[in-house]
Amino acid sequence: MSDEHKCPKCGSENTYQDMNLWVCPDCFHEWDPSEQAEAAEAEAQASRVVDSNGNVLSDGDSVTVIKDLKVKGSTSGIKAGTKVRNIRLVDSSDGHNISCKIDGIGAMYLKSEFVKKA
Repeated sequence: MSDEHKCPKCGSENTYQDMNLWVCPDCFHEWDPSEQAEAAEAEAQASRVVDSNGNVLSDGDSVTVIKDLKVKGSTSGIKAGTKVRNIRLVDSSDGHNISCKIDGIGAMYLKSEFVKKA
C-alpha cells in the first residue's frame, strides 16, 4: 500500500475510502488527500527564502546589502552595497534568516528583506 493512504495521525495502513475522504478505523481520523497535498505545497512556499526583489535564495549564494544597517555594539554599521559571500539560510523566530560573515565585522545574521542576490 502506498504512503498516501496511510493515516497521517497514527500511521496505520488499515484505512478505507468513504466518498472523498479516507478513514482510519483505528484512531477514527478522517482526511482528504487533496487537502494534504495543498497544505504541503503551501508549507514549501512558506519555507522559501526570497530577497528584496523576490529572487529565491539558497545556501552558498552571494548577496548585496541594499540599505545601511546599524550593528549593535559597533560604532560603524554595514553600508549599502556591501557584498556578502557564501550565505547560509537558517530558521529563526525573529526574522533573521541569513547567517553570514562580513569582512571587518564578523559573523552575524541578516534579514533577507535587506539584501538582493548578486
